[in-house]
Amino acid sequence: MEHMLWRYLPRPPVLLLPLALILGPAAMCPGQQSGSLSARERTWMAESFTTERLWVWQKRLNLQEWHISVILARAADLKPKTLGNIHWDADKKSAVIRVLDPADYRLAPREMLRDMEFTVVHELIHLELSSLPRSDASRRDEEHAVNQIAEALLQLDRR
Repeated sequence: MEHMLWRYLPRPPVLLLPLALILGPAAMCPGQQSGSLSARERTWMAESFTTERLWVWQKRLNLQEWHISVILARAADLKPKTLGNIHWDADKKSAVIRVLDPADYRLAPREMLRDMEFTVVHELIHLELSSLPRSDASRRDEEHAVNQIAEALLQLDRR
């Protein structure tokens, strides 16, 4: 229920500083082991972070007119070998991005969050391209292009 409350905030919650203060600097360090945080802390951190990053990237990609939410999904609820997906309704301009739940990650918190941000950006790019014609044959090429664009955008952002 908590994660649903974040969906309706008019602006992003600025949570990186409070997150570091609450969970301690170890939560943001690359070498931190995932076992150091409780499952609840990892879930809270993931929900907060993905919601904030969604807002940032939605604005950067000029998708503000869309009502987009992020939810965490267990691996069993996603297609095999995927880390997320997006479902949209173009008429209503609404979409839901599903991101792999922290319970299914075996990464340190910082790497997990970076991967989740990649998934959010990746799915937003799919949304941006949703008006283009698609086929099963073009799906592989689209995935490759979306991955390349997402990686380039994130590299620029992280400089």
